[in-house]
Amino acid sequence: MADQARFEELALPYADNLYSAAMRMTHNAADAEDLVQETFLKAYRAFGTFEEGTNLKAWLYRILTNTYINAYRARRRRPDETDLDEVEQLYLYRRLGGLEAALAGRSAEEEVLDTFTDADVKAALEALPEQFRLAVILADVEGFSYREIADIMDVPLGTVMSRLHRGRRALQRALIEKRLARAERAAETEA
Repeated sequence: MADQARFEELALPYADNLYSAAMRMTHNAADAEDLVQETFLKAYRAFGTFEEGTNLKAWLYRILTNTYINAYRARRRRPDETDLDEVEQLYLYRRLGGLEAALAGRSAEEEVLDTFTDADVKAALEALPEQFRLAVILADVEGFSYREIADIMDVPLGTVMSRLHRGRRALQRALIEKRLARAERAAETEA
């Protein structure tokens, strides 16, 4: 019984964080609840293997992520593959024209982020291929280090760096496309 009380004391404070991450992974409240419940069940069963003094949050996220990935793989035998075309990105940047000149007074991040709603960013994030979305969520939303993400996802550090780079690049491309579509609609209504 002491292990159960210790587990509850240490792990339950992370329930809200795990649920938020599960929602970003599953896009569905019921599935997120199931995922968190299964994560806590697995964590409780394996609590004897947890080494006190190590990062419990990362350990729980690893269980959450692995549980999600296993369920995802079971649903889809073959994950989607995305080839991010460098030429397409160059084309998008050229279509934006003098973006750098327009942003001279403020930081580029501030200026660009002002043009997107939270819904725009969320939709672009949710549209990322699974492996990239998980890496971006763990790094940019949850604040884990590359090493912690590698441990959570059980992949080499270089794979984390690659997935983050490609995920962020795909996110950037999706947001640029959204901005171009808005600009085209605005130009059409003015004409």
